[in-house]
Amino acid sequence: MEVGPHPHIGLSTVTWLFEGEALHGDSLGTEQPIRPGQLNLMTAGRGIAHAELGTADRIQGVQMWLAQTDETRNGGSRFEHHEDLPQVDLAAGTATVILGSAGGVASPATVDSDLVGIDLSMGSGSVEIEADRRFEYAVVPIDTPVKVGAEVVEPGWLALVPGGLEVLPIETRSDARMMVLGGVPLEHRIQMWWNFVARSKEELTEAWRDWQEGNTDRFGPVPSKLARIDAPPPPWLRSDQ
Repeated sequence: MEVGPHPHIGLSTVTWLFEGEALHGDSLGTEQPIRPGQLNLMTAGRGIAHAELGTADRIQGVQMWLAQTDETRNGGSRFEHHEDLPQVDLAAGTATVILGSAGGVASPATVDSDLVGIDLSMGSGSVEIEADRRFEYAVVPIDTPVKVGAEVVEPGWLALVPGGLEVLPIETRSDARMMVLGGVPLEHRIQMWWNFVARSKEELTEAWRDWQEGNTDRFGPVPSKLARIDAPPPPWLRSDQ
């Protein structure tokens, strides 16, 4: 994994490794290794740049993007690293609470909206995860199929569960690992292009130009030896479109 300096706006990146090690660097001056069981949470606000370098031969993990709310998306940027995340013992496994709260415990990570992120490892059997009726949920199998309600979900897919439930039923026939994600839907429709999350093409265009023109007030330098990544021109600005 070698991802040179690149920009983000309007989102938080949630990095969670299952195997290996990586080094995060960003325009706040952060240089932070991350290992399995540790959380890197970077919030872009109006603008941040970062780089990611794998420091192990094999890396497996997930990186999730959280769209920021209107109250925070034009604000400042921040970075958090957490090495001690709370766990909940279940009848058939263990849930690590990465973001939000579940099973009476809460993650120390800062979030901008009501949501939850869980790394669930379980053996053969079934569990019922307590659900918030306001939340939509996604269950993402990592290494083996899982059954969510009446549906079997293969790795590489996710089960999207609508709001209104009080419990989330999950069943497996063997040892399994999965991400259980949920949250209150955003009130506003987002627009996403490349590494940017916004509300309009005009905002996306402005961020693209600021990165391409080297606006260091918005996207500062990153402590990385990797080459800077240029942004491709937005399709709505290309002369051949």
